[in-house]
Amino acid sequence: MTKQMHLTAFMRPVSLHTGAWRYPGAYADANFNFGHLKSFIRTLEAAKFDAFFMADHLAVLNMPVEALKRSHTVTSFEPFTLLSALAAVTERIGLAATASTTFEEPYHVARRFASLDHISNGRAAWNIVTTANPDAALNFGLDDHVEHGERYRRAREFVDVVTGLWDSFADDAFIRDQESGIFFDPARMHVLDHEGPSYKVRGPLNIARPVQGHPVIVQAGQSEPGRQLAAETAELVFCSPRDLESAKALYADIKTRMAAFGRARSALKILPAAFIVLGEMVEDAKRKRATLDSLVHYDSAIASLSIALGHDASTFDPDAPLPEIPDTNASKTGREQVLKLAQEEGLTVRQLAQRYGGYSGLAFVGTAESVADEMQLWLEQEASDGFTVVFPFLPQGLEDVTRDLVPELQRRGLFRRDYEGTTLRDHLGLARPANAFFSA
Repeated sequence: MTKQMHLTAFMRPVSLHTGAWRYPGAYADANFNFGHLKSFIRTLEAAKFDAFFMADHLAVLNMPVEALKRSHTVTSFEPFTLLSALAAVTERIGLAATASTTFEEPYHVARRFASLDHISNGRAAWNIVTTANPDAALNFGLDDHVEHGERYRRAREFVDVVTGLWDSFADDAFIRDQESGIFFDPARMHVLDHEGPSYKVRGPLNIARPVQGHPVIVQAGQSEPGRQLAAETAELVFCSPRDLESAKALYADIKTRMAAFGRARSALKILPAAFIVLGEMVEDAKRKRATLDSLVHYDSAIASLSIALGHDASTFDPDAPLPEIPDTNASKTGREQVLKLAQEEGLTVRQLAQRYGGYSGLAFVGTAESVADEMQLWLEQEASDGFTVVFPFLPQGLEDVTRDLVPELQRRGLFRRDYEGTTLRDHLGLARPANAFFSA
């Protein structure tokens, strides 16, 4: 194979599956145990993963208390604090953090990511989210969540401000001439003076231009405005198509949209989330999945379904079909996927809740060889450029993937045996962007 697969690891929380912390041998405290997280990222780096992807929430998940008390997804470390610490104990693996364009300020985000990129010698990535959880608004002085379309309009301007701030200094601005006493050349500093519909930011950023020029820009989401934002600004897309055909359609749509912005298709990598459960035999893997799913309590299950719908499902008849759900201000993509799954498989509310209470997205369950077959098919069929791996439980699920699956992908020539560069852009095959205000 000439086309290489990219692999990132979704690590917030350490597993998305609600029952993961209860699985036999799992580290129940992994979300808040730095020793465990340090071990995980070193294992991923030894396996040559592109990046460690730290998602984030700005509020405790909006679940009833009975469900909340059973979920390990309630809390985790703040991403920049954790990734800065992990940067010091790793050398090559990328470090991707989520920062919200709805509840953050562009100057803060630009400064944090520039700092992380310098600390890690060019391994930072910014995962742009507009924040779906309505409870987050209550932590930032708002009574109601910002409207869905407005969140994306702000996001587009937000990206312009952040990238403009990253370009505040030319790469050669810092002379640091001890003899003459000249530290930097003011002529190589740009004052942004941005004034737009949502933001007014003078600049310049008080940090040298990042090692990568710009940290890699990741976009999470696949709604209509999300696809447009990705096509215009993103370099890596984290998404959750349910099957090969829907993934191919999403891939083709986003890549085609890029042409309108003068962007090459290769300038953006699409890495769907893939929940991977491995066993020596396919039946072994299926048994692991069944055991894991059995550990999800119904209270947690129905709460997860409510989040996906953006509507309280606890009042629904558990053994009846899903009733008509009014439109909400929550994630459009998540709601549409629930409705599609319920219709296609004729599931009751209880069955839907059990699916969403564990992990409802794309799953590859089988042997290292059978899972590698599926992943290779997705790559060859232009359904993805690789995957964002979601581990079922830690540490065993991580060890299974790095010990068994990665060597199988390497044997087929699908995945690197060693890093060929030092930055995350090197790993992903992405060019370093030119400064918008200064020639080289």
